Amino acid sequence: MLWYQSIPVWFQKVFKLLEWQIPNDSNTVYLTFDDGPHPEITPWVLNELDKQNAKATFFCVGDNAKKFPETYQHILAAGHQTGNHTMHHLKGWKTIDEIYIDNVEQCAHYVDSILLRPPYGRIKKSQIAKLKNNFRIIMWSLLSCDFEKNLNTAKALEGLKKNTKSGSIVVFHDSVKAEKNLKILLPLYLQFLNEKGFNCKAI
Repeated sequence: MLWYQSIPVWFQKVFKLLEWQIPNDSNTVYLTFDDGPHPEITPWVLNELDKQNAKATFFCVGDNAKKFPETYQHILAAGHQTGNHTMHHLKGWKTIDEIYIDNVEQCAHYVDSILLRPPYGRIKKSQIAKLKNNFRIIMWSLLSCDFEKNLNTAKALEGLKKNTKSGSIVVFHDSVKAEKNLKILLPLYLQFLNEKGFNCKAI
């Protein structure tokens, strides 16, 4: 597996105001997709999920939801959840708080959700403090690494399978950058989840 695929439990405990996993006793995992919606890739993802009767959460960039409202509505109509991924995919570490908060609020005009995922997982404690009362800030326990240009997809899939457990929040990307790896990994991972009796639900 890839060393950075699974987020260590000790690290999750340090940032307790963020949600890294959702413990449950129903063998449920939570698939998430970042950076869409995309008019071609997102519908493909929706089709793959439908094949396995799986539900997921799509963390949408506001600018993409604005550009592709039909695709955004398609996500909701298919019974999935959406979440805020800022208006312009900002890195919180490199953005002053006022601009970052405003970007989240801009996104909220197009993505009606109390769920928020910081792009790149990078958010300052000061930004968390200002957002935590209005949003559930959702991180992840497992990365597909589909965004890696030279990804060894066999190793990535091995890491996903090895570390998946009830409550896992898993990240994929419905984006052009990830498309090649996504189309290899997602069907195989969904098949694995089905074979192992995992339920896939939206957050």
